[in-house]
Amino acid sequence: MGMSDDGLAYWQAEMAGDPLLKITIGDLLDQRASEFPEQEALVYACYPEYKDTLELRWTYQQYRNRANEVARGLMALGLQKGEHIAVWATNLPEWPLLQMAAAKAGLVLVTINPAHRATELEYVLKQGDVSALFFMARVRDQDCLATVRSLITADVHNGKVSSERLPILRYVCLLGSGDMHTSPSQDWRPTLFRELVAGGGTVSEEELQERQASVKPTDPAMILHTSGTTGFPKGTVLTHRSIINNAIIYATRVGVSGSDRLCTALPLFHVGGSVLGTLGALSIGSTLYPIIAFDPLKMLQIISTERCTFLGVVPTMLLAMIQHPQFAEYDLSSLCTIIIGGAPVPTFLMEQVKEAMGTNIVIIYGQTEASAVITSTSPDDTFTLKSTTVGIPLPYVDVAIIDPATRHILPCGEQGELCCRGYLVMQGYYNMPEQTAEAIDHDNWLHTGDLAVMDQHGYIKIVGRSKEMVIRGGENIFPREIEELLIRHPQVADAQVLGVPDKFFGEELLAVLRLQEGSTLTEEELREYCKGQISHQKIPRYFQFVDAYPMTASGKVQKFMLRKNAIEALGLEDNTTA
Repeated sequence: MGMSDDGLAYWQAEMAGDPLLKITIGDLLDQRASEFPEQEALVYACYPEYKDTLELRWTYQQYRNRANEVARGLMALGLQKGEHIAVWATNLPEWPLLQMAAAKAGLVLVTINPAHRATELEYVLKQGDVSALFFMARVRDQDCLATVRSLITADVHNGKVSSERLPILRYVCLLGSGDMHTSPSQDWRPTLFRELVAGGGTVSEEELQERQASVKPTDPAMILHTSGTTGFPKGTVLTHRSIINNAIIYATRVGVSGSDRLCTALPLFHVGGSVLGTLGALSIGSTLYPIIAFDPLKMLQIISTERCTFLGVVPTMLLAMIQHPQFAEYDLSSLCTIIIGGAPVPTFLMEQVKEAMGTNIVIIYGQTEASAVITSTSPDDTFTLKSTTVGIPLPYVDVAIIDPATRHILPCGEQGELCCRGYLVMQGYYNMPEQTAEAIDHDNWLHTGDLAVMDQHGYIKIVGRSKEMVIRGGENIFPREIEELLIRHPQVADAQVLGVPDKFFGEELLAVLRLQEGSTLTEEELREYCKGQISHQKIPRYFQFVDAYPMTASGKVQKFMLRKNAIEALGLEDNTTA
């Protein structure tokens, strides 16, 4: 179909050559293992700092076999079809194994940002009705094992727990080098991942096959948490059907083939890592190289040594790689395409990539509620289209630019809210019917909250956001949560948090504060106050102190004026993107 012929900004779903797949993640892994048993599926390389513990090359057959072992281990715990398990970790090899194994066992995988602190972790576990948690002992400066211990009551058996605050949680398992963080003399400890796998010996292959056969493509596969306008996370429920089809359609659009080697620096807790990364590679039968945690030098090493052909990043990651002092030392000639999404892509970055790397670029746009990708450019689009638009809608997707006030579709060239509908739209927010109804209207349009313009050819330009979301380095941050923390400080009278432009992260957080009369509170004291209470990326980069806020006639704070004034006061005019 494509563009409507009445001049409206309405792209009617195009049908691709093949119909949408009706298959589960577990069945797709089995299919790829049968088709390409010796093809490398998952590779972790260039990690000498881990000695022999993180050098692996799993073929599709080995990947499937290991996923089956983990799935049987999950079933041995007594986890029933439809129960929720969560992963709180960086991109360890156990992460994609759990994703595949949970799908085979009919479990729903809940993803958790490894930067989350105790209160954030507790909220997600409780809101997501999580029965089992898989986590690392430490992430950066956070003792995750101590955090978990603070939330649970240990059972007499290792790994088993109870919790008044988390009544559904009954099992915890340590990922990575767990042996280093536990002692045989301890009365209780989490189960180690290898022990989970060993426990699967009590479950037969036939029992696993029976369980896997009971899983339907329309069943929930994952719950990825994304913040809402209140600042509190909402669990986005995505089905096997929605994420598999989004992954394969996206991979086909950007030109991935079975012989390609895909390097992803995107975190697996994010839809970009777990759908476009693991499932994108699986859907085509190509090889995936996950980065454990973002490191520009590690990216250069892996791409150069392993001769990767595709790279998935957000703009800040790519900029850090190009600006690394050792950038010129690495041969990146194998790269044919860089896929950029997750945040607005500055024109100057596109120009730098073109000059420094000469690599093709594909721009993608989407959101978690849409299973990942809504629109993308094509590899053969012009540089101008790639630097000024987010491309056209993917096949099987309706997209319209809708007037937020009248809910009517606008003419081409007019600014309105970008809405989409089709197979890719989430089932809803887990246990949040009111918020789901706000996001998906009675005509099944998903309202993205992003303001956009569509031209007569269907190319879309994102021009702003109707919501107050700040996108910092590809991660969505909502101000309300930070405002509520700041206002709890006894010397703060009011707090307004917003995004200001930044050349590296795309946006940075600014807190504009009214202090209590007579207060001498400083920026340094506020930073210390925030540490340990919210994730490091949510601590504002800038603080300003004012006597009053600019207000509307109805008494609302004019955040756009705060932003304008801050850009001028902080000298950030050159950071704005075209």
